Amino acid sequence: MTIEASFIKQFEAEVHLAFQQMGTKLRATVRTKSNVKGSSTTFQKIGKGVATTKARHQPMAVMNLNHTPVECVLQDFYAGEWVDELDEIKTNIDERRVVASAGAYALGRKSDELIINGLSAATQSIAVDGEGLTKEKILRALEVLNTKDVPDDGQRFGVVGVHQWNELLSLPEFSSADYVGDSYPLLKGVESRKWLGINWVMHNALPIDSDDRSCFIYHKNAIGFASGQDVKTDVSWSGERAAHFVSNSMSQGAVLVDAEGIIKILCDDTSAL
Repeated sequence: MTIEASFIKQFEAEVHLAFQQMGTKLRATVRTKSNVKGSSTTFQKIGKGVATTKARHQPMAVMNLNHTPVECVLQDFYAGEWVDELDEIKTNIDERRVVASAGAYALGRKSDELIINGLSAATQSIAVDGEGLTKEKILRALEVLNTKDVPDDGQRFGVVGVHQWNELLSLPEFSSADYVGDSYPLLKGVESRKWLGINWVMHNALPIDSDDRSCFIYHKNAIGFASGQDVKTDVSWSGERAAHFVSNSMSQGAVLVDAEGIIKILCDDTSAL
């Protein structure tokens, strides 16, 4: 009903999706299952094993690893829009393509929302009233992860808000190429860098409570993300409406698998614009 806003006589011919996050940023940072059949799937949380000795020619003792199944329920999401045929004549843009892209990007942001909800279930947190994201907080979070024997195998991630990213950039160690390593290879097209063994990612949709923004440092295996269907787009014609309907859909879910592998860092966000 508002497509006339894109008409040439009112607006510039070039239409772009301004200031909009294009797809998911966090899916590559978590443990993922694709092509899940059914309404849910299970991620296994494996306990620690213990090595033992054995006498010569005697059977070897098994570790008896503790297996804790964690269920991840998939949810169905949709994003659709009508595109009137006569409206398309009045514009010099591919309106169907723009609407399809907007729907796909909306679902991509929903994927990140599911992952962030899983991260928010973390029970370990670090907070200092009135303080933003500091090097001291990060080192305390790393100390907790190391104490819990969380692997330092290149798959630790830190996701921070926009203001916290600027606070990190004010640290010489984070902004200097002498300290910062190459970005995580799967984070293509995403602003990221590696520092202190952590792959840092900026995200503008982290939860905020009062003045405190929740940031997270976590291991990839601590969060499970399941997809029964990735984003799928369908364009169909309705003669009754004389318009195309652009439909985007997906079936996905996320769940906290190992709370010990996630540290929530509460950061004062009052100075953000």
